[in-house]
Amino acid sequence: MKPIRTRTTRAIAVAIVAGSLALTGCSGNDNGGGKGKSDAKSQKDAAEQQDPVAYGDAAASTGPAQEVPGAKSGGFINVYMQSDLSHMDPGQIYVSDAGQFANLIHRGLTNFQEDEKGNLTVVGDIATDSGKSSDGGKTWTYTLKDGIKDEDGNVITSADVRHTIERLYSKVIFDGPTYVQSWLSGNDYRKALPDGPYKGKHLPDSVLETPDDKTVVFHFDQPRPDLPQALAMAGYAIVPQKQDTKEKYDDAPAALGPYKIAEYKAGKSMKLVKNDQWDPKTDSVRHQYVDGYNFTSTIDQPSQTKRLIADQGEAKNAIQFTDSVDPAQLSTVISDPDAKKRTVQGYQPYVWQLTFNLDRVKDKKIRDAITYAIPNQSMVQADGGRYGGEVAGGLLAPTLPNFDPTYDPFGKLKKPNGDIEKAKELLKEAGVKEGTKLTYAYSNTPRGQAQQVIIKDALGKIGFDVQAKEIDRASFYEQVGKLDNPYDIYMTGWGQDWPSASTVITPVYDGELIQDGASNYSHINDKQVNALIQKALKQEPEEAAKTWEQAHKRIVEEINPAAPVYYSKQIQLYGSNIGGAKYSTESSYIDINDLYLKQP
Repeated sequence: MKPIRTRTTRAIAVAIVAGSLALTGCSGNDNGGGKGKSDAKSQKDAAEQQDPVAYGDAAASTGPAQEVPGAKSGGFINVYMQSDLSHMDPGQIYVSDAGQFANLIHRGLTNFQEDEKGNLTVVGDIATDSGKSSDGGKTWTYTLKDGIKDEDGNVITSADVRHTIERLYSKVIFDGPTYVQSWLSGNDYRKALPDGPYKGKHLPDSVLETPDDKTVVFHFDQPRPDLPQALAMAGYAIVPQKQDTKEKYDDAPAALGPYKIAEYKAGKSMKLVKNDQWDPKTDSVRHQYVDGYNFTSTIDQPSQTKRLIADQGEAKNAIQFTDSVDPAQLSTVISDPDAKKRTVQGYQPYVWQLTFNLDRVKDKKIRDAITYAIPNQSMVQADGGRYGGEVAGGLLAPTLPNFDPTYDPFGKLKKPNGDIEKAKELLKEAGVKEGTKLTYAYSNTPRGQAQQVIIKDALGKIGFDVQAKEIDRASFYEQVGKLDNPYDIYMTGWGQDWPSASTVITPVYDGELIQDGASNYSHINDKQVNALIQKALKQEPEEAAKTWEQAHKRIVEEINPAAPVYYSKQIQLYGSNIGGAKYSTESSYIDINDLYLKQP
């Protein structure tokens, strides 16, 4: 699996953001607690995450963050991971493990503030508020707070913000979000500043303006009401100009947040300690309760679960970071009252999909046949049953507004374990011979390995000779993100960056965004879809929602670049000495901002 992309968001009050979408589900017998009443999260829970996000003023953006009741200071939290972080350079971060990590050491112009009910407000992080718009939303102005420094005590100025944005134009950065760059300079934004800021050139003031040390002004050619949410993504966190080491920054980034890297052993471990240059008075989101975090990136999912169920020794101070409870041990967790009370659960914004490389799998009948053959419910079973997900009918998750739970063009609600006969019929029409080879790339995680077995078996039943190719988890999306990758199909997961279909359909299915490192993993390039995307981006939310729905239906029904498999849920364990643990609707994992040790 990918530590799946990306963010989910939810609301507090009135907001000014673009429209959104939602889910389908089906659940059969599973290993998540028998036939009795289940407390697994449902589409009703997902619907609570559909609302837009509020934009906070200066008062909401002023630190310190609200105290967590009963919180204590001191001690180290142990973090269990089964592989290394995908990235640590903010510009490269577009994957959820790195996004979770980013909130500990990085800061951006804005951030998401989450209350005890999971309601979200965009607040100023290093900026004084969520941003001031003018010129009908085409111009956004940010003023920087006083007292923002990096870990070496360097004061952060508007020049650092400019540098942060401009370095995203260079080839140094290949794996992060592209919203702000493309909004400023178009889809071919790299041409506007091919070397980034590294050879002394800059974007013109008509695009990005820094009139003084404290002011940053973004100028767009059309209204961009979602800018505060885009800037809250980890991919737009600040990289101080003095600290930028280009490609090497991914291994040793400079901290602005409450913690900094004290020690890092690639592929093995990392130690974070307090950043003494972080001032809580400037931060309305984060805390610095514990002395630090000890990351271990060699503990697989079954071992994490076993240790946390036992809750002995150092495991009492431990959390799962972005991994879930091992599906094979889920029934043990659910039936053990002590373990179950040490879980966080929630509906994630992610849709797992079997992506087709359209440069290699060109016949739609073949793609449709594979889609019909997939045993979606078996895939759900392998990921925790009703606690792990629900069968998907489309490519937009239930956490998005305007979701139609009846949308099911491939009949997966009626036949959740696939339709082999229909698949064979389509392959016969396509003239596919028995034994045709199909290369399937998968991530070397327990989930990825389980998915590989199911996919290989299902496609074998309809006559394919599946060649399974294992890829290391940390580089999986980098490998399948290459345009000339040698794979026919690969399982990917995608979730909205904020509650709008624009953050799903645009990055994943816009043909104008096909390039190495981009998120259009299928290489879909359909003129009608591209036109609908551009149309929706210029519309008001209510009208845009209809256009997004039209684009979604064309993608799924008439092109089929990716077979919908299942909507994802999360259940994670933590040790008995961990305080402040709750599910974050923003990150869709344990809320990393409020944790402390009950007995430091």
